[in-house]
Amino acid sequence: MIEIIPSITIYNGKCVKMAPGDFEHPVVYSVDPIELAQTFEGHGIKRVQLIDLDGAQRGRVVNYNILRMIANYTSLAIDFSGGIYTDSDVRIVFENGARYITAASVAAKERNFFSSWIVSYGREKIALAADTQDGKIMTRGWQKNTQIDVMEHIEFYANRGIKYVKCTDVSRHGRLQGPSFDLYKEILQRFPDIYLIASGGVSSIEDIMKLEEMGVHAVMFSTAYYDGKIKIEELEKMMVA
Repeated sequence: MIEIIPSITIYNGKCVKMAPGDFEHPVVYSVDPIELAQTFEGHGIKRVQLIDLDGAQRGRVVNYNILRMIANYTSLAIDFSGGIYTDSDVRIVFENGARYITAASVAAKERNFFSSWIVSYGREKIALAADTQDGKIMTRGWQKNTQIDVMEHIEFYANRGIKYVKCTDVSRHGRLQGPSFDLYKEILQRFPDIYLIASGGVSSIEDIMKLEEMGVHAVMFSTAYYDGKIKIEELEKMMVA
């Protein structure tokens, strides 16, 4: 069964969505992130992703207080992402209640350093964010383009023991146009031992079902829930099916 992981994106202390890299025009949702996490938990969700956009922009973990509150007031397994660049950042995140971390920028910029985290903290706790547009890796909250090929990037870390890879097709993020099925199919074919986490473009329960049929390990989404395209009750039924 595919793991369902709602994503909570925090910017200036609020739940938001925004176009890739566009920090000037966020869409702010009038929902408290702790209450939202509790709602997910109440409907059977076991894991959420918490994205620290302030951290991604500033280059350091910022919203650890919200992480701590969610950890204190729910039993959710929290996957934290955004602003994780140093050993100190990793320590702050784990000390404030994260079960896992997912990192993109440091993995692209300092490959050997990020590889050391896989060894130090264990492959169950460290995930690679291979977020891509036009086949190239993007970093710093999708503000920076690189010339790193996404498949080469995943291969590098697959050879160093990475287990979980979260891949977002940035061009589809927030647009409710469906996931990048062809991209995920290629990743699964080339790296059959990777536990792939699909993100970006999810618009319906049918999208999630198709990803499950493909063999995708987990799916992350946010816009489809906020915009009412996916109902929490539908997710609840799917998790007990």
